[in-house]
Amino acid sequence: MAGGIKAWHGLVAEGEPESGIPYFTAAATAEELIALAWLLEEGSRKFYSSVSSLLGDNKRGKIFLELTTAEEHHKESLLRLYASFSGKKPDSSFPSSLLGAETDEDVMEGGMRLRDALRWIEGKDPERMLEISMSIETNSYDLYLKMHQRMQDEKAKEVFSQLAREEKQHLVKLTASLDEMLQAA
Repeated sequence: MAGGIKAWHGLVAEGEPESGIPYFTAAATAEELIALAWLLEEGSRKFYSSVSSLLGDNKRGKIFLELTTAEEHHKESLLRLYASFSGKKPDSSFPSSLLGAETDEDVMEGGMRLRDALRWIEGKDPERMLEISMSIETNSYDLYLKMHQRMQDEKAKEVFSQLAREEKQHLVKLTASLDEMLQAA
């Protein structure tokens, strides 16, 4: 093709940002797994907060505000679990103090990079924002089920089981919201 890719004026493939990155492979201990899970929850919290701000103070924006709050609760559960495992309260620089350089980039549940997800939603309608959120929550649900299986400690297994149940509830809520939007259209 003369002119290479820059000469192309046809259709361009578009898809959601990459997800499912094996983010937990670097963790060696239960405490590190918990710290990485906390980072993913924080990344998702930032995403939902950004979407909520973008959509404003209406029904659609409130869905994402509720998800923002839910991610905060997940982080609190993980902090309690960390304290239980380590026998100490997380310091003010947790989880960076435990993980070091791995915390340089915000990554969301499911392994999607926050910056990629925020770039992707630019100009998208609320329905597409709900769809990518469903993808995030599905990946998160799957991840927490895997973490539940990986944990040896019964208390840790229960925390990851609870997080999985909550992610499943997020999916139910997002699916209902998407159905409602599509029926109204």
